[in-house]
Amino acid sequence: MKRLMIAVIALASAPVLAGATRAAQAARRPHGVAQFDGAWSVAVVTEQGSCDRAYRYGVVVRGGQINYAGGGDFVISGRVQPSGAVRGSIVRGLDRANVVGRLRGDYGAGAWASSGTWRCGGYWNAERRGR
Repeated sequence: MKRLMIAVIALASAPVLAGATRAAQAARRPHGVAQFDGAWSVAVVTEQGSCDRAYRYGVVVRGGQINYAGGGDFVISGRVQPSGAVRGSIVRGLDRANVVGRLRGDYGAGAWASSGTWRCGGYWNAERRGR
């Protein structure tokens, strides 16, 4: 009878324990730059200038370093600080877009402005796709 009661108590409290487990996992996540490691999908939207209306890039963050996940004729690079502050660039030929913003958890947002032959600017948002 005692074992049955323990099993019933364990089943009845399973959702609470699952929530506690998620909270414990979140508490164990790193608080430095590694907390942002993983694959991110970044949407870049133009609000001023004659650049294309929107772009989508896959980037990877490892140890605070931001790098482009694909190939092509441009380079995406930058850094994420432990606070989540982002500073980076997207370079294609002589054109350069400077990117600033912030990541929080699995999401991020910020602004960008280009120099070179194209004079454009706008905003970006990001969503983590995997760790």
